[in-house]
Amino acid sequence: MKITKKETAYQGHYRLQVFTVEDKGKEFEREVFQTGKAAAALVYDTKKQKFIFAKQFRPAVEQDMVEAVAGMLDSEDEKPDTAITREIEEEIGYAVDHLQPIYEFYPSPGAFSEKIYLFYAEVSKQVSEGGGKDDENESIKTLELTAQELTKHTFIDGKTLLAVEWAKANLLPKLLEKKSGGKK
Repeated sequence: MKITKKETAYQGHYRLQVFTVEDKGKEFEREVFQTGKAAAALVYDTKKQKFIFAKQFRPAVEQDMVEAVAGMLDSEDEKPDTAITREIEEEIGYAVDHLQPIYEFYPSPGAFSEKIYLFYAEVSKQVSEGGGKDDENESIKTLELTAQELTKHTFIDGKTLLAVEWAKANLLPKLLEKKSGGKK
């Protein structure tokens, strides 16, 4: 398969393109939603010993969503770790103490070009109010969960599910053991 033509059908906050694809001598069209690259992080406050999530209304699904902190890379040359550090301060008001890459993935490559860089972030000091940026029409609240509460909370956002499952396998056993004083 090869792409023979790309046309922009709509340019707004995001871009919708129509790709002409050739395969075995036949041509067909596919719509591609160009959203850019994003960074997201599962955030853990080491002082409070709680995970911090962003809660905001998402028009595409017509409801409030509880999500890992996330945002778009502002330019092609912005590094994902720089973007997520900025987003953590903008959305929940914390400075980052430690940042660990977890995964890079395409959440829905059948129609979306978006690539997400997923991190685990440790924080301990709130440096601003957070809540998002007014000029980006963000109104973000926070939800804080202990390790125990995290294991019971139901998430429906894909990047957040992936981050929480990573934490259950790699982080929570250590946190829960430390909390119980090493008793099983």
